[in-house]
Amino acid sequence: MNNIRIRFADGDPVVCEAGVQAASFAGRLGANENKIAAVRVNNEILPLSAKIEVNADIEPVLLEAPEGVMIYRRSLAFILAIAARELFPERSLYVGHSLGNSYYYTFTAGKNPSKKDMSDLGDRMLSIVKENRPIEYRRIAYGDALELFKTNNQADTRALLDLRNDPVVKVNVCGNYADLYIEPLVPRTGLLDAFDLMLYREGFLLRFPAVGRNGVIDPFEDSPGIFTVYDEYKKWGRIVEVHAVGSLNRLVAERTIRDYIRMAEAFQARKISGIAEKIWNGREEVKVVLIAGPSSSGKTTSAKRLSIELMVTGLRPIAISLDDYYVGTDKTPRDENGEPDFECLEALDVPFLNEQLLELLDGKEVTLPSYDFRTGRRRENGGKKIRLDRRTILIVEGIHGLNDALTPQIAREKKFKLYVSALTQLNLDDHNRIPTSDNRLLRRMVRDYQFRGKDAAGTIKMWPSVQAGERKHIFPFQNGADMAFNSALDYELSVLKYYADPLLRAVKPEEREYAEAVRLLSFLENFAPIPPQYVPGTSILREFIGESEFKY
Repeated sequence: MNNIRIRFADGDPVVCEAGVQAASFAGRLGANENKIAAVRVNNEILPLSAKIEVNADIEPVLLEAPEGVMIYRRSLAFILAIAARELFPERSLYVGHSLGNSYYYTFTAGKNPSKKDMSDLGDRMLSIVKENRPIEYRRIAYGDALELFKTNNQADTRALLDLRNDPVVKVNVCGNYADLYIEPLVPRTGLLDAFDLMLYREGFLLRFPAVGRNGVIDPFEDSPGIFTVYDEYKKWGRIVEVHAVGSLNRLVAERTIRDYIRMAEAFQARKISGIAEKIWNGREEVKVVLIAGPSSSGKTTSAKRLSIELMVTGLRPIAISLDDYYVGTDKTPRDENGEPDFECLEALDVPFLNEQLLELLDGKEVTLPSYDFRTGRRRENGGKKIRLDRRTILIVEGIHGLNDALTPQIAREKKFKLYVSALTQLNLDDHNRIPTSDNRLLRRMVRDYQFRGKDAAGTIKMWPSVQAGERKHIFPFQNGADMAFNSALDYELSVLKYYADPLLRAVKPEEREYAEAVRLLSFLENFAPIPPQYVPGTSILREFIGESEFKY
């Protein structure tokens, strides 16, 4: 058998036979084995049960690392599926969306879970944890995988295989339970002792520690507005029979996807129209519409489409860009790395913004500022002059829109707050969800390349800092919104695949970002591609792929 060389962080290489399990080196990784979630092998994150076939640099992925946190959550969902199968074989468990540091679940047999169900599920999960069952990564024949998922009544998982023709299928196995391998899981169930189950609405929540909390589960903070939007879209997906990727792929194969695209766009347009109607009904008081949401949520196009709907009602919207209120590079606070922190509230001239808003609400004419990003200063001559009358309304879009500290001098009844995010209702299958952040990351990656000349590795590298900013400046204020708008389109990942696939393949194994590129490529393999020419010119998706009918 061929020998290979394994190198560790301490620099001392080991020569061994090819095909050795990564787990055999756990003691050489410089970390407590109970803290290791997976391994990074030549910049690809793999389960500890994976075999190493070539020369490799190897290092641990710790549970408290960002990648380890996501592995922990996926692994918790895996043992919940095992517990539910063992306790309730006649009931199908269905994962929904995230809600804070929780995943929402329902039983699809039409029976809401009870307190006893929660107690029994929690006890069974704890017993699985205490048994410290191994979770293995295996490769099985395609035909065996088809039979396995058919026998286990995993129709949505079985449908994912229709798009594949590889003779070998990757699976995760724990005892008698197997599931399609989506991403790595922890090596054994004994590592998964921090979780909680809680009844919620028609289902229940699987709760887990937040990023950086090291096993501590914080008190639950409800987001009823966000849940309502998610739930409505989930129910719509069930009605139109497109709730999982396999059913979307079927429409592509049957060449009926264009009808579904029209339907998805019409459903979204109706939601924007409903928001405009709500604003119109409050027109005697509401004079400022504040729009905020996380990165790549489609805020800009949402604002433009909302403006059109408001014009239909007879209102005249005027857009104000918060970018023009930057204090300037020399006055912007610095982050921990000494770089200008343009995302903090203090980077904006809040007093001047409020002064102008008060003057506008008082019927006065103002000259809006104009910021020059090239010089890092406000232009001396300013921008356009505007004045409000009884039919005009201001549209202000920016990350701090929902934070009352942005407009402290403006009475609450004068403001309408709109939260925008891409809250996809689509799942991979019954118990493998699609993270909203992945949807937005792929949007951002495609847009960065199309319009900013940035490669995929560059977008991946800066994404953690973007998410940190969202957790600080956006998510804490989302419950204060008057309405929430879902900008996700369930067909969009199939379109984004067309653009993102070659960008991700350009990330090479020598780059640290390769692990994320491989993960996203594996994720996109589940989607049948949809030609971009099928996307309407006014679609929010056009903000990211180009050729929009709107100007940006």
